[in-house]
Amino acid sequence: MNYAEKPWLKSYKLGPYKLEQSLAPYPLEPVYKILDQGAENHPGQTAIFYLGRSINYSQLKRRVDKLAGALARLGVEKGDRVCVYLPNCPEFIISDWAIQKAGAAIVPTSILRTAEGLLHEASSSNSKVIICQERNLDLVLGVKDQCDLAEVIVTSNNGYDLEAVSGSLPKHGHDFRELINETDPIPPQVEIDPQEDLCELSFTGGATGTPKGVMITHANRLSCIHQSLPWVLKPLIHGFAGKASVLIAIPLFHSYGHFTQQSSALLGLRILLLPDPRDSNLMIEYIEKYRPLFIPAVPTQLMRIADAELSRMNSLLWSGAAPLPIEVGQAIKRKIGMPVSQAYGLTETSPVTHFNVSSFSKITGFMAKEKFGIGIPTPDTECRLIDIDTGEDVPAGKPGEIVVRGPQVMKGYWPKPGSGLTPDGWLHTGDIGTMDEDGYFQVVDRTKDMVNVSGLKVYTNTVDEVLYEHPGVLMAAAFGVPDPENPSSERVMAVIQPKKDYRGTISEAEIRAFCQERLSPYAVPKFIEFRDDMPLTVTEKVYKKALREEVLRRMEKDLTR
Repeated sequence: MNYAEKPWLKSYKLGPYKLEQSLAPYPLEPVYKILDQGAENHPGQTAIFYLGRSINYSQLKRRVDKLAGALARLGVEKGDRVCVYLPNCPEFIISDWAIQKAGAAIVPTSILRTAEGLLHEASSSNSKVIICQERNLDLVLGVKDQCDLAEVIVTSNNGYDLEAVSGSLPKHGHDFRELINETDPIPPQVEIDPQEDLCELSFTGGATGTPKGVMITHANRLSCIHQSLPWVLKPLIHGFAGKASVLIAIPLFHSYGHFTQQSSALLGLRILLLPDPRDSNLMIEYIEKYRPLFIPAVPTQLMRIADAELSRMNSLLWSGAAPLPIEVGQAIKRKIGMPVSQAYGLTETSPVTHFNVSSFSKITGFMAKEKFGIGIPTPDTECRLIDIDTGEDVPAGKPGEIVVRGPQVMKGYWPKPGSGLTPDGWLHTGDIGTMDEDGYFQVVDRTKDMVNVSGLKVYTNTVDEVLYEHPGVLMAAAFGVPDPENPSSERVMAVIQPKKDYRGTISEAEIRAFCQERLSPYAVPKFIEFRDDMPLTVTEKVYKKALREEVLRRMEKDLTR
């Protein structure tokens, strides 16, 4: 297998339409230029629809320019970092574009972060300013006293457009509403070097270790935006640009949501923004009421959608952030009549490297049969699968670690350019995948999640897939635990959240028998546990690490009794 020949290029087609094999050279300009273009091309189109309130693209640009000017007045300069500690809300989107226009990089932080987590991100990034809601002000002030934050911008809990901050502001505190209202829409003129200057410094790895800062340049992000929807849907783009809607119910602080929000401006899409990604009832209500053309989601959200009462619709759903179980995708397709596509990437890749073109081809009626999985590498993205022990390329059909290289791959881990990459620019993803003869990839596991059963490798995603095939399983997670009968080996454990109608009626024996018919004997879960809820990460992934650590603590207690 010679990955340098890019066997996936033969699959660069949307039905009868051939897709471009390369998009180089990419625009060398700041990311915020796409907002300016969106405001110029679609000034009256709604940019953000949030809880019944709307902002069009012309208004959005004007408010961004005002905040950019206010940030400059507060001392934000080129190369600075500004921490945004906000939930999904218009203030997040306005702040994102304004920070870029001020020449700084956004440090997007989850509101589910603890004070310790926020301190790590604000202090490690040397952020100069932080933007937060009034409800989180006390926590933020506690963090501010321990790091280099100089200014705090506070927005009211219900929205700056509805009301001013209700309480008194601290020293060096500023009301978001006043900054917008009292500043002229004249952003500072900052010279940006797209290939060197950061637009974003995101922290990743919090679910698996100490979060690391990922340096994303303007060129990284802008190339990734062009490599994704504008590429895969180019033959159809004139039919929806400036007209269609995208439902964003994924966290904006996460690279997936952040990227989607920015991409929407390039296409002139109306963002239907939901405040709480975990509010599946509101998400389903919006899907039914507004029928958005695009619905990006994470697998746990899609699991809830699959279990909901939805009618048939012409929406393009795609999944990212974690592998999508086949059964979940099929259940949604049976329900609404449309397949779920998948995309793949990491925070380190701005974030997309692969896109499933076959599902979109099927949606448009151009392809008789869709392929499941994360799809094919996007234009100008190099990809290889390597043996995790030898580092040698593996042949098609064999599992290996996914390594990637391309214009969207990060500058490095903060603060050292090139760190986290090989000397020739390859990024080791830590994911194990396979590739078929058409260049379509699937993720089968994380290298850290693979289970060693007496020398035999078990890919836990494969076990997860089988568990999801059972009609009573809503969510499931398989992982490895020490074998009590053989300390040098592991066994597979499965934790299952049953669907409501199956709670109390589904048994370990039933699940084990179900798996025995579909898995090798050594891959069948030896331990099975049911629970009403599953722990989720801040990005709504099933938190396997937390489950495994909980089980290990219980096992250690049992041994000491």
